[in-house]
Amino acid sequence: MGIASLRERIEQGVRRTREAWFGRAAGLFQGPALSAATWEELEETLIAADVGVATTDALLEQARRRLEGRREGLGPLAALGALKEEMVSLLGPGDERVKGLLEPDRGRPGPLAVLVMGVNGSGKTTSIAKLARYYQAQGRQVILGAADTFRAAGIEQLEVWGHRLGIPVVAHRHGGDPAAVAFDTFQAGKARGADVVIIDTAGRLHTKTPLMEELKKVRRVLGRLDPEAPHAVLLVLDASTGQNGLAQARAFTEALGCHGAIVAKLDGTAKGGVLFSIRRELGLPVLFVGTGETAEDLAPFDAREFVEALFEERGQDTAQRDGGA
Repeated sequence: MGIASLRERIEQGVRRTREAWFGRAAGLFQGPALSAATWEELEETLIAADVGVATTDALLEQARRRLEGRREGLGPLAALGALKEEMVSLLGPGDERVKGLLEPDRGRPGPLAVLVMGVNGSGKTTSIAKLARYYQAQGRQVILGAADTFRAAGIEQLEVWGHRLGIPVVAHRHGGDPAAVAFDTFQAGKARGADVVIIDTAGRLHTKTPLMEELKKVRRVLGRLDPEAPHAVLLVLDASTGQNGLAQARAFTEALGCHGAIVAKLDGTAKGGVLFSIRRELGLPVLFVGTGETAEDLAPFDAREFVEALFEERGQDTAQRDGGA
């Protein structure tokens, strides 16, 4: 995906958030000076965009620290540059290391095993299809595993996507053992020389077995086939649920050690500021964002492009010249 295409997709994803909140925040930096009231209004605007109270406080405090002792003081352009740099700094660290986990390694004895989890309704299965298409576009051979066996339409939904994309789907009967599906998916990938296997998992179980224990079992089974598997564990989060989705997501990250997040439905919400809380409160780097309805509408996350798109200053370096850190 070219740089221009990436910018366009991220811009498309954040349009509603920018128009509702961050465009208003950018407007606060247009005056000749920043007052205490302006900082308060900025704080309210960021919280309304679902950045979160604690994360907003941390961002503004760090932005002010960047400005301490500088000749331009609290001038608007300096303040905007400092805030944007803090946002990029918060979102960015760790991304490259985690993205490396998602690169198929032909020296590996088996396929790259990607385990995807998230609560039902988060856009998990559709995000898996988009991730599969992402690899497909790189010329990679992909196999999908329908281990969300307890949801009535879970298997069928993944099979429909597999048919559309021309990607094999390993599936068992409804209500079957998810770990057995994961086992068969990895083995099929190894036997067929696939580069990547992506395994869908349950977001809720209709049995007496606790969900997290079932998911841990899936991890253990994959680990028996390859001590390093699953090589990447991704959590899908619905951007439109904002702060309300973080509590559920925290249970997944604490129990299963996720490597990164796919943020779905970013284009459908005005509260995209939740990405900052995902990074700060869950410790998860955002790796991909969903930017539309089709299989191609998944953009690799770039922290700087995201922040610039929020303030609609892509391609402009004025703030960085006058106030960037």
